[in-house]
Amino acid sequence: MTDDAHSAPGAPTELGVLRARIDSIDDAILQLISERAGIAQQVGRAKNGEKIYRPEREAQIVRRLRETNPGPLSGDAVERLIREIISACRALEQTTRIAYLGPAGTFSQQAVHKHFGHEAEALAEADIDACFQAVETGRADFAVVPVENSTEGVIGRTLDLIVASTLKICGEVMLPIHQTLMRKHGGLGGIQRVYGHAQSLAQCQQWLSRHLPNAERVSVVSNSEGARRAAAEPDAATLGSEAAAELYGLDVVEARVEDEASNTTRFLVLGQNDSPPSGRDKTSLVMSTKNEPGAVVKLLQPLADAGISMSKLESRPARSGNWEYLFFVVCQGHRQDANLAAALAEIETRAAFLKILGSYPVAS
Repeated sequence: MTDDAHSAPGAPTELGVLRARIDSIDDAILQLISERAGIAQQVGRAKNGEKIYRPEREAQIVRRLRETNPGPLSGDAVERLIREIISACRALEQTTRIAYLGPAGTFSQQAVHKHFGHEAEALAEADIDACFQAVETGRADFAVVPVENSTEGVIGRTLDLIVASTLKICGEVMLPIHQTLMRKHGGLGGIQRVYGHAQSLAQCQQWLSRHLPNAERVSVVSNSEGARRAAAEPDAATLGSEAAAELYGLDVVEARVEDEASNTTRFLVLGQNDSPPSGRDKTSLVMSTKNEPGAVVKLLQPLADAGISMSKLESRPARSGNWEYLFFVVCQGHRQDANLAAALAEIETRAAFLKILGSYPVAS
C-alpha cells in the first residue's frame, strides 16, 4: 500500500507540498524579474540615449553571481540564466543587433546567444569580412567573430582585419566546441562522404580515421552548408553542432567526436568602443619592430618590468614587406590601469607601429 493511501482524504501529500512550494517560488521569481525589468527601464531612460549594452557592468553581474552561487546549479547554468534575463531586459529598451559568421546553426551563432542572450537580433553574415563591415557601416551594433581555437590555432583573417579596422574589442566569449556527426537517417554504415568546415574536419581527424577511414572528407564554407548538403544526400554525413542537426532535420549519429575533450574556440566581441574597466580585464594590442637582433625582447621588456602577464603572443606576416611581422599580444589588465598605461607608453617609444585593439572583461 502506498503512502498516499494512508493520507487522510483531502490531506496534502509530500509531493503536493513540494509542488506548492515550487509554485510559490516561481511566483516570487516572476515578481522579482518583473521588478528588475522595470528598474532596468528606468536605468535606460537615465542613460539619455546611451547604448544599453555595458560589457563591464554585465561582466560584473555575472562574475558576482557565479562567485556567490550556493548551488546546486553550476556556475555555467547560473550564467546562462542571468544573461537571458539581462538580454530580455535590454530588449525592452533597445534591439541589439549582432553580426556573426553565418549561416544559422553555426558555433558563431551559439557564441552570440551565450554572450548576448536570445533576445538580441542575430544577423548571419557570409564571411568574417562582412561581420566587420556590418558594424563599421552601422547595420549592426556589434560583431562576434572567431579568433582562435585551442586545437587548431588562430583565425588569420580575423587578425588581419582587426589591424586595419576602426573597431575595438569590447568583449570575449569562450565557447566549448563539441562536434556532432549527423546525417539524414541511419548510423555509421554507408557513409561515403563527411562534410565539414576545414577547422571542424581538423578537430575530428583522429576520430574520423578510426571510425570512417574510407569516407571522403569534403571541406565546405561552413558546417551549416555541410548540414544542408547532408540533408539531401543519404550517403553523406556532416560535422557541426546539435543545433544544426535540429535546424536541418538530421539524426545525430555520434555526439562529441572532437579529438580533444577541452576543444574551445575564443570569439571576440567588436564594437565602436572598447569596455571601461570591470575589475578583471584583458588588453589586446598589435605592434611591430625593426628586424634586428633583440628587437622583440626590447619591445616586450616594459611589460615584464611592470609585472604584467601576457596570455598570448602571436606573429603574423605584415603587409608592408617580405619577412616583416606584426606581433599580436594579449596581456592582463586594462589599458587605463596605471602600470599597464605606463608600459604601453614606453612600448610606443620603442615600436615601429603600435595599435591598442581594446580592453575588455575576461570571459568567465
